[in-house]
Amino acid sequence: MIMGLYEAHLPVSDLERSLKFYTGLGLEIAHTHGEGLAFLWIEKDKSWLGLWQTDKVELDYHPSIRHIAFQVSLEGLKGAVSWLRERGYEPREAFGFGPDEPFVMPQDDYAHAKIHFNDPDGNSLEFICKMDNPNKLTERMTLGEWEKRNTK
Repeated sequence: MIMGLYEAHLPVSDLERSLKFYTGLGLEIAHTHGEGLAFLWIEKDKSWLGLWQTDKVELDYHPSIRHIAFQVSLEGLKGAVSWLRERGYEPREAFGFGPDEPFVMPQDDYAHAKIHFNDPDGNSLEFICKMDNPNKLTERMTLGEWEKRNTK
């Protein structure tokens, strides 16, 4: 029945500033409604992000709200820190890992490599990719360390 995620929504305090931010990440504006709502394609004709201008953006961050993870390729993730910084966006610390390198969170047969950053309103964003876990590693580590330990 479910085939994927079609849309997600975030609160923003300044829609024009947020549109500049998200189009800077490569999202394309699908359409706008009035002065306080815009939709941007994450994947053209497949999934989008709704931005709602509101004065209610002060909610404290929690992973269950105000968070979106964008799927990227492993190669894209490897260059994500410099890609973000070249565009004026700053990666941030997450799960005890600094902002200078993606990190890996393993599961059983797979793992997720990721880097986190925020939008202008403090909404939590991440670039993430799923990977195999051939050596069944269980501890969190930087992507560089992960690659060293999985090439032995």
